[in-house]
Amino acid sequence: MKYLSDILDGLAFTELQGSADVEITSVTFDSRQVIAGSLFVAVKGTLVDGHDYIEQAIKKGAIAIICEELPARTAAEVDFLMVADSGKALSIVAANFYDNPSAQLKLVGVTGTNGKTTVATLLYQLFRDLGYKCGLLSTVENQINGQVIPSTHTTPDSIELNRLLDDMVAQGCDYCFMEVSSHAIAQHRIANLNFSGGIFTNLTHDHLDYHKTFDSYLKAKKAFFDGLPKNAFALTNSDDKNGNVMLQNTQAHKKSYGLKTMADYKARILENQFGGLLLQIDNEEVWFKMVGTFNAYNLLAVYATAMLLDQDKAKVLTSLSKLTGAEGRFEYIVAPNKVIGIVDYAHTPDAVQNVLSTIHDIRKGNEKVISVIGCGGDRDKTKRPVMARVASEWSDKVILTSDNPRSEDPAQIIKDMEVGIDPAFKRHAVSIVDRREAIKTACMLAQPGDIILIAGKGHEKYQEINGVKNHFDDMEELENQFKEMN
Repeated sequence: MKYLSDILDGLAFTELQGSADVEITSVTFDSRQVIAGSLFVAVKGTLVDGHDYIEQAIKKGAIAIICEELPARTAAEVDFLMVADSGKALSIVAANFYDNPSAQLKLVGVTGTNGKTTVATLLYQLFRDLGYKCGLLSTVENQINGQVIPSTHTTPDSIELNRLLDDMVAQGCDYCFMEVSSHAIAQHRIANLNFSGGIFTNLTHDHLDYHKTFDSYLKAKKAFFDGLPKNAFALTNSDDKNGNVMLQNTQAHKKSYGLKTMADYKARILENQFGGLLLQIDNEEVWFKMVGTFNAYNLLAVYATAMLLDQDKAKVLTSLSKLTGAEGRFEYIVAPNKVIGIVDYAHTPDAVQNVLSTIHDIRKGNEKVISVIGCGGDRDKTKRPVMARVASEWSDKVILTSDNPRSEDPAQIIKDMEVGIDPAFKRHAVSIVDRREAIKTACMLAQPGDIILIAGKGHEKYQEINGVKNHFDDMEELENQFKEMN
């Protein structure tokens, strides 16, 4: 427990009703999690306003409230603090409650549209292989020294984030590598964290349902770098047109990586095939198990980060050459009849094109490419026709199907996608609402040597329909179908 006055350090508030001389048992922004002695932070969310639950929080035992607007009636026995932005306030008090754990290890954040999970996961695997105790915060899962903690968001909320970092410190972690989403930046979830470095992968069309415009999306990403301290590093992809934008106002030490343009850390692709990549990195030729140009960028970003964290070059390259990256990222299996099946998390137009262009680069002859692709419900609708267009142009056959329809009609989502397919490619496209049937159909259409891409869900082990998460694993479905091939 801590005194309220201690966890208000650094918080600017416009009004205080009470003494702040009370002991706090927990900090929460969810009234359902309030216990006796809690500090309840009323946050205005996109769907729910925490101010509507202040009275409920007090009834459950909250003894202090942080809010942007005081309720009509205030309880004399409860401390009230008014702030300009309760989201920012939550980040500050959460960090203080857990003794600012991000300052007690080296925290490196990875942001961008594509590649965040792979880069963060590779860094975690690399530094553990180098002998360090590490933590990982990612879309796929959170980990502390090999202990897996299920992940529900790309970036956890401020309280969960600081609690996980506190656990990492308690277990002696030297490093934590985390994905930093644009939502987390805009919602100030990372506002009071002490980063040792930041990595930018790329920026393409995504999350416009939340950010509304690409410019707002870009500014959210840039705000992460704007907030880095002077003693941190800011590493950017020099081949991305928005790479240098990220560095414009940062105080951090600026560094870059790239395959095409001038950069501090350079690589060149010598071979690219299903077996892996042969790269020349800083004049060293190294064979990696991962595939594709996009993974060449990911590997280079990881290598550059390791160099910026003063690691030994030979040990880093040796370790990286053994790693396979994150689950559901260009994972492939081969059927008995030599059909190749690939499962990938690609769920943006650019990511779909990257995966399909990689397949085209490494296929050996006239193998057909059959793509199974869908778009999520209750998410950015503007990318649906674009993703369908990209998939149809880069595939010999495309099957439009369900992803996670959530509360939307999956048939309508598919209709939104169909609009993007050029008439010249429509005869190569078919729509099958049931994802299992879509995968089965792709396998039935495939001839020996053909390549099937199942895009969109990657590592996910569920399909969300009308608020219910049903077990569904793309790789599992693919493996089941491949067992029946001969």
